Amino acid sequence: MTGTTTTRRPGPAATPSPAPSEPAPGRPRELLRRLAARVGPVLAVYGVLKLAGFTVFMLLLDSAGDFREKHPRFGGGAHPWDVLGSWDGWWYQQIALHGYDPALEPVPGATGMITLEGNSAAFFPLYPALMRLVTEVTGLGPYGAGMAVSVVCSFVAALGIHAVTSRLGGRRAGLVAVGLWAVWPGSGTEWAVYSESLYTALAAWACWAVATRRWAAAGVLVFAAGLTRPTAVALVAALAVAGVAAVVRRREDWRQPLAAVMIAPLGVAGYLAWVGYRMGDWGGYTKLQEGAWGHTFDWGRHSLDVLTSVPVGHFDYLFAMPMEDTIGVGVVLTVPVLTVLLIRLRPPSVLVVYTVLSYLTVMGTQQYFGNVSRYLLPLFPLFVPLALAMRRLSGPVLAAVLGTAAVASGSYAGYVLFELGVP
Repeated sequence: MTGTTTTRRPGPAATPSPAPSEPAPGRPRELLRRLAARVGPVLAVYGVLKLAGFTVFMLLLDSAGDFREKHPRFGGGAHPWDVLGSWDGWWYQQIALHGYDPALEPVPGATGMITLEGNSAAFFPLYPALMRLVTEVTGLGPYGAGMAVSVVCSFVAALGIHAVTSRLGGRRAGLVAVGLWAVWPGSGTEWAVYSESLYTALAAWACWAVATRRWAAAGVLVFAAGLTRPTAVALVAALAVAGVAAVVRRREDWRQPLAAVMIAPLGVAGYLAWVGYRMGDWGGYTKLQEGAWGHTFDWGRHSLDVLTSVPVGHFDYLFAMPMEDTIGVGVVLTVPVLTVLLIRLRPPSVLVVYTVLSYLTVMGTQQYFGNVSRYLLPLFPLFVPLALAMRRLSGPVLAAVLGTAAVASGSYAGYVLFELGVP
């Protein structure tokens, strides 16, 4: 018997579809693979270079042994790594443990520059708040929590720096910029109980959010940066300029940039107002910085004094620290050159305004000049022109250049800062 075959056209019902509750096979694994391929090289480049410099830093500390003779609060401790929680790190640990008690307390009988007792209110709250959170969740002490926050944030900063630089020069340039972040002068504070890594992470991702027109995220990130360091006023201004430019050029509905501009300054302004209220003096934060640490905005007089003294071998100015100051002078003179090269690339305005205003703020303030390499560390846009130039180098040459700088950074970016100066 001969059968007949009936041909049917496939219709919607002929194509089975997976049940909504069943993910496509291999989907999570594919997402993880893509994520690893995207961020893995960034984390590896930064981690390897940073670990090399950090190891050299610890070896130098142990070899010299000077830290053993110093007070644990001022660059000393029982072990080399204890140094990373001294100086400002000591204050952050006290805040994480005991909170704030803002006050202007005179030093009995003091008549010189330092007339007030140091007070924790000089240190902004987001970093110690994260330390306290990590302590509550993990059981780590304030030192371990501070190190954990800094190390994690340093990698987050590396990802942000890569994201910004890649938009201007591609992934290879982004990786070079990440390498420069690991070895830059002042980078010794990236893995220490200091707020530089947190602030740089917030600044980098805020600039990326502005460049990609994610205004709500930009406003929140700048708000958080304002709870981390007072120099966030430069980031607030950079966001405002970018927002106004976007509205004038009619690239955006005016309401989103305006909302971001209104949110951004509330962090730094809110903390300063709270400190002033608690002290009973609305200028209390400024008075504390000047009276307890000798930090005051002097329109660049102190910086000019250093810049005209160090090149001729004179170290008779305020807060002189020869080795640290010499490195600082080199960094300070490099910044204008890199800024001009950055402007020639015509990057988003937020990067230029943030860089220029941050630089002017640091240079216009009387403080320990040797710390300038640390204060300028968050100016990550300076890495962009260097990264675009260095991306043309071959892999082995790049590895040699950045690897050598990483090993050397254990000295110039770590040991000099913590042991020969006052970070």
